[in-house]
Amino acid sequence: MEGFLAYPIKWIPYVAITLVFAFTLHEFAHAYTAYKFGDETAKRQGRLTLNPLQHLDPFGTILILIAGFGWARPVPVNRYFFKKPRLAGILVSAAGPLSNLLLACVGFIIGYGLSRMGIILNDNFNDFLNIFIQLNIVLFIFNLLPLPPLDGYRIVEDLVPTDVRAKMTQYEQYGVLIFLILVLIPPLNNMTIQPLFNIIIPWVAGTLSNFFYGVFF
Repeated sequence: MEGFLAYPIKWIPYVAITLVFAFTLHEFAHAYTAYKFGDETAKRQGRLTLNPLQHLDPFGTILILIAGFGWARPVPVNRYFFKKPRLAGILVSAAGPLSNLLLACVGFIIGYGLSRMGIILNDNFNDFLNIFIQLNIVLFIFNLLPLPPLDGYRIVEDLVPTDVRAKMTQYEQYGVLIFLILVLIPPLNNMTIQPLFNIIIPWVAGTLSNFFYGVFF
């Protein structure tokens, strides 16, 4: 699952391109990790691919094109095929957000790498690169929130004892409602998720920026 930020209309194409890349690699990472742990469900359904058409949700894709945000189709995972269900479950869930962190790192490498070679970026490419980095960091953090249906919730499920997991499953349907309320209602969003993002996103972006700046300069 994914989230969104508000951007000026002129940047919507940059946001759309970024999300297509981000969503595709995110879902592929889930599918590939599950496959390596013995679950071929995603492969049989044609999801073990970097073809965006296999991962983008039709309605979510339309929203990407007209509004700059959307979502992808969740990759099917069958824990029955995992030899170590808890470990595999954690790694499969974490693979998606980590793929977005990887893309953010690639953005920094391209930006600082070109700068190190003396190549001056024009404003359009610089805007795209900044959006590419920022959105992937947002998706990395957003998907790690411990709320259903996000990946962070699935990780918590595999970390807690079995009896706690069973209770979490019982109330999961309400968790989705709580998640939507927190995300979609501005007053609650401003008091919960936004402050979290205002602290963590700049810290992650700053840390990565300082690291790669130190590598190239």
